[in-house]
Amino acid sequence: MSTRSLSDLFIGIAGIIGAGKSTLATALGRHLNLPVYYEPVTDNEYLADFYRDTKRYSFATQIYLLNRRFQQHQEIIWRGGGGVQDRTIYEDAVFAKMLVDIGLMEERDYTTYVNLFRNMSNFMCRPNVIIYLDVSPERSMERVRMRSRDVESGLTLEYLQALHAEYGRFIESISRTVPVIRVDWDRFRDAEEMASVIEQEYLHASFLRTARWEPTRG
Repeated sequence: MSTRSLSDLFIGIAGIIGAGKSTLATALGRHLNLPVYYEPVTDNEYLADFYRDTKRYSFATQIYLLNRRFQQHQEIIWRGGGGVQDRTIYEDAVFAKMLVDIGLMEERDYTTYVNLFRNMSNFMCRPNVIIYLDVSPERSMERVRMRSRDVESGLTLEYLQALHAEYGRFIESISRTVPVIRVDWDRFRDAEEMASVIEQEYLHASFLRTARWEPTRG
């Protein structure tokens, strides 16, 4: 497969909060000359309320994000020519499952969410490959504190640990149908070089790979 054909790929970047998804998405978009579709954060009308009172706003926030992500997902498909998505629509279900498991979303709301997601999935196309940035909850917490977003000030390590565990189950499941490249983002800190590594790993066409690479700098 050539770089030209790689430029037609639909690539999803997955990972917990603070994993470095936007940084890698930008580098991959530049490296492969692909448009980048970023996660809606700054214009998210529910995010501040979600972090302030998670149990009350969990369902509304998840529905809002599902709708926004679906719009973005359809834009990638209908535009054609590939793209890089900063967090996939499938990860919204990861958050919803984690929220109900830790008692921050009601079971009936979760059932409604899952049914809606399944109906919408009939109109979705899976990414050609998912890049999973595997970062520990402790390192994620450090990065959240470093970027100092006011809305994230209430995040706890316990929340991130539950999210990381649910991501592990998600990756195991989705790697059966979508090629997944797992990246230890603590080791691979240079986004431009990582873009080249991911390109080479994808050429092997395996369904679950761990990127192997010795960094040449920083």
